[in-house]
Amino acid sequence: MRELVMLGTGSAMVTRCFNTAFYIQMDDGEIFLTDGGGGNGILSRLEFAGADFSRIHHLFLTHGHTDHILGVLWVVRKIASLMNSGKYKGEFNIYTHDVAKDMLLTMAKLTLKKKDFDRVGDGIFIREIKDGEQLNFLGMKLTAFDIESTKAKQFGYAVEFKDGLRLTCLGDEPYNPKTEKYVKEVDWLLSEAFCMYKDRDRFKPYEKNHSTVKEAAETAEMLKVKNLILYHTEDKDLEHRKENYTKEAKEYFKFGNVFVPDDLEIFAL
Repeated sequence: MRELVMLGTGSAMVTRCFNTAFYIQMDDGEIFLTDGGGGNGILSRLEFAGADFSRIHHLFLTHGHTDHILGVLWVVRKIASLMNSGKYKGEFNIYTHDVAKDMLLTMAKLTLKKKDFDRVGDGIFIREIKDGEQLNFLGMKLTAFDIESTKAKQFGYAVEFKDGLRLTCLGDEPYNPKTEKYVKEVDWLLSEAFCMYKDRDRFKPYEKNHSTVKEAAETAEMLKVKNLILYHTEDKDLEHRKENYTKEAKEYFKFGNVFVPDDLEIFAL
């Protein structure tokens, strides 16, 4: 069964859940990972989720902020170690834009053991992608797109599976109308929602170039999205986040279904 596994659902400074990262597991067990969170907690999250590291051959890095890129270093280290011990077959491909590619290469060179860094270019490939570029792997077509961030260069992506199902990841910033063709009427939309609208003065999402649940839900309604997943949230009332965020989202999003996942929650695609 094809599944979406939410490894983490929190924003940059959370302490009660993990930073936003997730993977899609295909019917054959192959894994497509998106971002890595902010540290080596990504390894335990993958382990708790039951992921087989030897089946992770593709990773999409949205941007270079600490809560997304640092965990990728640990994934690289883990897979390099598996390669060096003969426990990993095939290539590990990381797809990202030029800015994040340079950041990741620099950090890898400065922090990884030589034998692990030597795998970069020899089994591990950090591949630069362009706005609008299409990739085909694991039986799906992925189109990368610039989310038009004014804070730091960031890419999202739209995926179309063989059976026609469409899924779009907007990264961790609000929807920009320039990306409408990648978002309109998709089956699944993954969107940030930093906090509830009533808490906007407390958490100041707009200053961070984020949105509230209300705005994310209004966007999904306008674009006729079938299923909306809200992530990259604050974590001050994690025990009631699912209930409260879902209630607010349903006030403004009536076209489809809304989900506010906990860490390690799984969705059938």
